[in-house]
Amino acid sequence: MQPSDRCLANAIRALAMDAVETANSGHPGMPMGMADAATALFTRHLKFDAADPHWPDRDRFILSAGHGSMLIYSLLYLTGYERPTLDDIKRFRQLGSPTAGHPENFELAGVEVTTGPLGQGVAMAVGMAIAERHLNAVYGDELVDHRTFVIAGDGDLMEGVNHEAIGLAGNLKLGRLIVLWDDNNITIDGSTSLSRNEDVMERHRAAQWHTCECDGLDADDVSRAIDEAVADPRPSLIRCKTIIGFGAPNKQGTAATHGAALGKEEVEAARKELGLDPQEFTVPDDVLTAWRAAGKRGAVDHALWKERLEGSGRKDEFLARMNGSVSDAWLRPYLDKLLADLKPVATRKASEMALEAINSAITSTIGGSADLTGSNNTKTKALEPLTPDNYAGRYIYYGIREFGMAAAMNGMALHGGVIPYGGTFLVFTDYARPAIRLSALQRARVIYVMTHDSIGLGEDGPTHQPIEHLQSLRAMPGVEVYRPADAVETAECWALALQSDGPSILALTRQNLRPVRIEPAGENLCARGAYRLKPAENPRKVIFIATGSEVEIALDAAAELEGQGIGADVVSMPCTERFDAQPRDNREDILPDVSNREILRVSVEAGTTFGWERYTGLHGLGIGIDRFGVSAPAGDAYDYFGLTASKISQRVTDFMKKRGIQ
Repeated sequence: MQPSDRCLANAIRALAMDAVETANSGHPGMPMGMADAATALFTRHLKFDAADPHWPDRDRFILSAGHGSMLIYSLLYLTGYERPTLDDIKRFRQLGSPTAGHPENFELAGVEVTTGPLGQGVAMAVGMAIAERHLNAVYGDELVDHRTFVIAGDGDLMEGVNHEAIGLAGNLKLGRLIVLWDDNNITIDGSTSLSRNEDVMERHRAAQWHTCECDGLDADDVSRAIDEAVADPRPSLIRCKTIIGFGAPNKQGTAATHGAALGKEEVEAARKELGLDPQEFTVPDDVLTAWRAAGKRGAVDHALWKERLEGSGRKDEFLARMNGSVSDAWLRPYLDKLLADLKPVATRKASEMALEAINSAITSTIGGSADLTGSNNTKTKALEPLTPDNYAGRYIYYGIREFGMAAAMNGMALHGGVIPYGGTFLVFTDYARPAIRLSALQRARVIYVMTHDSIGLGEDGPTHQPIEHLQSLRAMPGVEVYRPADAVETAECWALALQSDGPSILALTRQNLRPVRIEPAGENLCARGAYRLKPAENPRKVIFIATGSEVEIALDAAAELEGQGIGADVVSMPCTERFDAQPRDNREDILPDVSNREILRVSVEAGTTFGWERYTGLHGLGIGIDRFGVSAPAGDAYDYFGLTASKISQRVTDFMKKRGIQ
């Protein structure tokens, strides 16, 4: 006899209770409350094959309410994924276990994205839905025809990024996106009435979403609501009325079940209430068999898809695209053409010039901007907008939604088949930072085109002039921050970002920069992270280490020192992360041992000097800006802060005299 839906759901509840209790840490309430809804989704609607978690045309499932991670861990185990095993679940939240406190896509196949920071799961789902529609427009229903399902909690829908995400999804009419809202009226502090009185459903309807409601504790009613959502052409929000911690007789419906173990007595009471086996971590054989059958439910669809792929004539192309393969064959011809006609250009414009070549050669790129297209120079001539009428388009107008844009790009990258890049001003990475951090944690190949990268933006003043931003982004693990000095370096940095297996940030100027790389190099010099652009002509006493727009200033300052008989190297350092990864001998060749006080290292960057002592040493000189900027034309601002060749060379000679360097 087939176990009832409630029996299947109770297996989730049992595993969630036991894992959290054993760890004495975690969130049992959400998995217990949403177990019936998840059962309906996974056994009746979700297209997946547990035997192949990477099937490209699977439905995507995102647990945006990542604190309830035992919901997805239970589902993956029950449906027969290779991991987590039952032993993994018994080691929930323990060192070395893939069942981390929040779901991590790099730990378990079947976890599509890393969630936990609330709101970002829904926003990444928007990106996944964009990628699906775009690839469907390119390859057709026979290869790409799937949906994106999300389970989200009250907190997800309160976060500001949710407003950005649902606005974008509604505008793009992403009807393949379905969000199941766990409406249990509870947050950690208590009732949601303490902090919210808006009509959540009406807000989504205003954003052009379809909405419906169901009893979240009734699998049949949840299934009915999902059918209704599938039939509607708009993105859907399903309000699932649930009881947090359902089954725990003394604590259900209260914040006590949200973020802490239930306690031994309450777990035992819940077992009796739900009719569960008294032995912990036990799933009845018939229940496990039914769940494993659900995990195989998509095998036929998967096999038929493979047949269509074989007969499509586009198998190799499609799989290469889904695997993220790209070539840098565009780079050398582009650089040859560039070097034949060098002229001053802002690196934001140089980026656009490189993108003309890139977007022609690599059709998987999808660009965009947070309402700064003309300033970021992110749209090339041939790109058409991605719209509800043309999902084949490759440019997204994100609107003033920096956080939403960044999170959506994470979802697009993790979906596979597309390489997203998006632009805004560098200072506005502050709006996007939580998503950039998740880009890094998830190793998502997202390219952030961040222009107006210094006081060089001029009159907009200190609110728009980045000071601390470059160093704060460099401090983030797993992000490569590029600050190119001219058009050649910009192209090289683009090539590296496209080949990366993680996120990259291109920090680009508003103001024109003169060419500093004027000869073919025979290799991508930016791949080293730093290289000697100009060697000393006189005996070397100074090494300038500069980035971006300050490289040309360092070259001029070095020329002034050379005129005084002081030999000065100029090192361009477009990417500190890549330089740090170089072999020790390579690094010491560029920056000889800092203990040699006969050579002065000088950093030059129009931002904070914080952190540059890593390269200049304790006895070096950091030249930059350790206060907020000023509203003034760029040239005046640079002069005001002493970032001119003459003022820098004077500071260097004064410092050398003070230090006794002859």
